[in-house]
Amino acid sequence: MKKILLLFLIFSSLFAQVKKEETSQTVKLDKYFQGYDAAFLMLDLNKNEYIKYNDKKTDERLSPCSTFKIANSLIGLETGVIKDTSFVIKWDGKKRPMEVWNKDHTLRTAFENSVVPYYQELARRVGKKKMKSFIKRLHYGNEDISGGIDKFWLMSSLKISASEQVEFLKKLYKNELPFSKRSIDMVKDIMIYLKTDKATLRGKTGSSGAVDGNFLGWYTGYLTTKDNTYIFALNLESKNPDTNGPKARDIIISMLKDMQLL
Repeated sequence: MKKILLLFLIFSSLFAQVKKEETSQTVKLDKYFQGYDAAFLMLDLNKNEYIKYNDKKTDERLSPCSTFKIANSLIGLETGVIKDTSFVIKWDGKKRPMEVWNKDHTLRTAFENSVVPYYQELARRVGKKKMKSFIKRLHYGNEDISGGIDKFWLMSSLKISASEQVEFLKKLYKNELPFSKRSIDMVKDIMIYLKTDKATLRGKTGSSGAVDGNFLGWYTGYLTTKDNTYIFALNLESKNPDTNGPKARDIIISMLKDMQLL
């Protein structure tokens, strides 16, 4: 009888652990996403619990756009193409619509201002062979860089889902990616968007112009509080030209404030 009771307790414990690992809830967050075809996923790391909006769409792969700058920065640092966050890549002299892009940038300022030309040059210096190897080791989305070494992440061949973004960021937070702690720490530093007494928000926007009539906006990152971490990914699609990364970031910040986390 004692053996039966012991086995029951063991299986009950294992079942409870499995349930905890798979816990997720799909919630109504319509007020934040009115007018958008949106996918949102957030992981409460302490509870190991996911909050989802538009469950099926969280597994739909889309172009990462400039959210790929997180991975691109890691790869640049790890390969030595970029020495540190102060490393300068000079402006090529070509005028572009974003005036802030038309000057020399460091890794830090290029990340802060989402300077596409800086990261295109970074990728060219890394080269196709090394880039492909790192993307495969990261299991980054569909791992397809066939769209060209300096544009595969810009509405081209590389695709990633909100679920995969959260998994990538969870590994980044836990220092479980195939990079040195030095490279990871530097990228975590440039990812900081704001700090309050309650928390620190790290993230990266991503935007695209109209493709098949739809505009795309991403915001991916994580929030650290004194006693917990929340890892998130949000993408928005609509025919409204104001659909972009900054809009996605504004929505995330509003949500975090409403949750009294920020």
